[in-house]
Formats: sequence, C-alpha cells, structure tokens
Amino acid sequence: MAICSRIWNFVIFLLSLYIYLEFAKQHKLVMKEKLFPEPPNNSRDNSSEFRPLKIPPPPFPIRPIFLSAKSQLLEETDHLSHPLDYDFYRHSCPKAERIVRTVVQHLHRVRPDVAPALLRLIFHDCFVQGCDASVLLDPSDEIDSEKESLPNLTLRGFDLIDIIKSKLEEECPGIVSCADVLVLAARDSVALSGGPFYPVYTGRRDSVAAYSNLARDVLPSPHDNISLLLHTFASRGFDEKETVSLFAAHSIGVIRCKFFKDRLYDFNRSQEPDPSMDPELVPLLRTKCHKRRSVSSPESQPCSCDFSTEEEPGILMNHEGSAFGTQYYHSILQGRGILYTDQQLMAAEATGNWVRAYAADAFLFRRDFALTMMKLSDLRVLTAPTGQIRFSCSKVA
Repeated sequence: MAICSRIWNFVIFLLSLYIYLEFAKQHKLVMKEKLFPEPPNNSRDNSSEFRPLKIPPPPFPIRPIFLSAKSQLLEETDHLSHPLDYDFYRHSCPKAERIVRTVVQHLHRVRPDVAPALLRLIFHDCFVQGCDASVLLDPSDEIDSEKESLPNLTLRGFDLIDIIKSKLEEECPGIVSCADVLVLAARDSVALSGGPFYPVYTGRRDSVAAYSNLARDVLPSPHDNISLLLHTFASRGFDEKETVSLFAAHSIGVIRCKFFKDRLYDFNRSQEPDPSMDPELVPLLRTKCHKRRSVSSPESQPCSCDFSTEEEPGILMNHEGSAFGTQYYHSILQGRGILYTDQQLMAAEATGNWVRAYAADAFLFRRDFALTMMKLSDLRVLTAPTGQIRFSCSKVA
C-alpha cells in the first residue's frame, strides 16, 4: 500500500509539473472565444489571461479521497461505480470547462473579490463533509444550511457560482454539478491571481443535505494556536507541509479588523499587543482598525478572514502575480502575519521550516500549493449513483 501511495504521489507530481510548465508558456495568451463582451478600458486590470489546455484523459482511473466516519482520517475507496476523470464532460458538455473559465475571467476583471471569495468557498465546502456543494444550499424545512453556521456567516461569492451555473444550464441543462463548478472556478481564479494552474478531475455530484453543526465544529478559527491548527488539518488528512501551503490563500483579499483587532490592543486580555507581531506593524494596523469596538472572545469569532465588500475596516492583502504566496511567507518571517493563525505557523519547527522554504523558493511553493489544492478538491466527493445534479446550486433538485 505504501509503495502504491508513493507511485501515485509521483505520478500526480509529474502531471502537475507538466501542466504548470505548459501553462507558464501560455498564460499570457488571450482567449479568443468569450461569452461576454470586453469590459470598459477603465475597469480592466493587468491580470494574466489564459486559454484552456487540452488535457488528455489519464491512462488510469482516478479515485477520490474519502473520510472515515469513525476515525475522520482520509482513506481511498476501490468501489466506485464512476470514478472522477479528467475532462469528465468531454462528451456530455464539451464546452463546460471553457464556459467556467471564461465567466471567471470576466468576473475577475470587474470584481476584485472573486478569487478570495471562491477560495474561501471551496475550502469551507470541502473541509466539512467533502467537496459536495453542501455549503451552497439555502436554509429550508429540510436543509440545515451551512450558510447559517457561525464560521460561514462571512462567506461571499454564492452569486458568482450562480452566474456560472446559469451559463452552463443554457449550454447543457442538468449536466454539470455545482460541486464541479466550485472546484473549476476556484482553480481558474487562483491562476488569474498569479497562482499556479493545476489539473482537476471532474464528475462530482451534489449533496442533498447540509451540515451546519459539523461546519461549526470542524472549521478552523483565526484564533487557533499551532497545536489545534495542526490537529484540525490532520483530521482531514493534511500534514504540516500541506497546511502551510494552503495558508497562502491569505495572500489575496481583505482581512477584516474584527478578526485580528485583539492582537493590536488586548492580546489574551493583557491590554497589550501580541508580542509576536512586528512592533512597527502595530501602529500601522491601528490606523485602519480603531479600538472603539470591543473585541469579542475567540470562541465567538468566525473561522477565517472576511472577503466581503461591505463597508467595514480591513487590510487589503494584494499579493498577486509573482508575489502570490511567497510574499505572504516573507511577511510571516518578519512577524507581519495579520491573523494570529498566520503568525502561529512560526510557532512549531516543522511549519516554520516550510514557511522559510516557501519564502525562499517560489517554484517549490507553487508545486506544493497546486498539489494540495488538488487534494482538497478531491476530499470525500460524491460520484454516481450517489448525490444528484442540481439545477440551482442553492436548493436540491
């Protein structure tokens, strides 16, 4: 089993390396086929544009990773009727991935919150019960919506998924799952933000239930110390290296003051700032985050930074392009991690070593981030005959 696992990891690495190198050659090319007209000149940015790569189907079946109900550890299943596949919709909806990519590209140009919103959505979906689009379900008599769980109250981007899904329904009604839409959209938004382009498998199906209580219990908090943080990620099969690489998602988006204000004024009820924070950073952050509101207890804090567009003070993390990821790790080395959990990555030797490694080697980071996002995207997926294909991502079919 260990030998098979090593061979599998090596094959995935080679595939990711090939895709990354091919994308590096092509990411400056402009896609000729577009579903939307060009936005006005004053709304355009310098984001990288790319056209989809032609990825041949793999010569072997792809098995998604499952969570054991008893141990909550990752394991594989050998008994799937329809395993995930590259380009799963090549016959049923050949333009599916192109449509997703084109819509995401358009939205990325006109809305700065697209990439961080989609990254948060995929993490909050996959980390709970698996990549099944359960986080997208609205509350109803039958649905205990995850949207109403405390860690998810600040999630945004549901409208982005609805826009993409509506375009797919026009092309191929009832074919592409919301779970696949979320995985594909998150992948493309990462690439457009300057992160690595990585291959993803498709063929997921959508959950018919939501798990509000589980979301509350298992999603990490911005106030977790390193021990709790590593325990939480290990319960979902992520080791220290993968945990550190996933934190690069904090490279982009807005971190709202309410998630770190206690570090500036009253860390651990000391009425002093967090001593692990760069002293020169504290007064700079205080100019954005004033003391006028009381700081709530760590237990009442939502699980991660808020990427909403509401009028609320926050810090813009704009490490896009070549700075995606690597600048984030440089900031942590300098004691400039914004969230407590960011800076806690330096509190353990193993995670601290990976922070230093990624700060020094952009290629290493991009490879590992791509592999970890691939792993996250395959957590406990539903495949036929289980689950369903929703016509609207916010309600069961």
